[in-house]
Amino acid sequence: MKSRKIAFIALLVALTAVGAAIKIPAVIGSVALDAFPALLAAAILGGPSGAIVGAMGHLLSAFIGGMPMGPFHGIVAGEMAILAFVFAVLYRKGLKWQAGVLFVLGNAFAAPLPFMFLMSKAFYFSIVPSLFIGAAINTVFALILIPRLARLIEPMLSKVRTHQ
Repeated sequence: MKSRKIAFIALLVALTAVGAAIKIPAVIGSVALDAFPALLAAAILGGPSGAIVGAMGHLLSAFIGGMPMGPFHGIVAGEMAILAFVFAVLYRKGLKWQAGVLFVLGNAFAAPLPFMFLMSKAFYFSIVPSLFIGAAINTVFALILIPRLARLIEPMLSKVRTHQ
């Protein structure tokens, strides 16, 4: 049932708004606990769903934070989509911890790299610690809670998976 999957994605996007309101102190106001729902979507529904939730989650966080980087948030949303997709690929192959480590490193160190050139080296080095803390918290929540939440929603998910 495609409508169940869409509803679950919408629910997770809404959950990113809650996480987006929980900010990590940083030089910009868009570092928050908004990635956990994307990782949940990625692990349970797959890469494309995780990518959608990841991109939307960052945009919601950026809007709540006042869009401090303007249109550059589109780049970050794309990066979050890619990171969530890669997380899904690794997680669903059973490489759960590797998926988590790659997500944290990608989010904290690789994703802000374009801004070293678009903004400044000072911006990059000032944002990395906050991104690392935010990514680590989001990922730890994900790795602990995904197996538990998957069991709770398995009846709904089995219907989604069998009707794709």
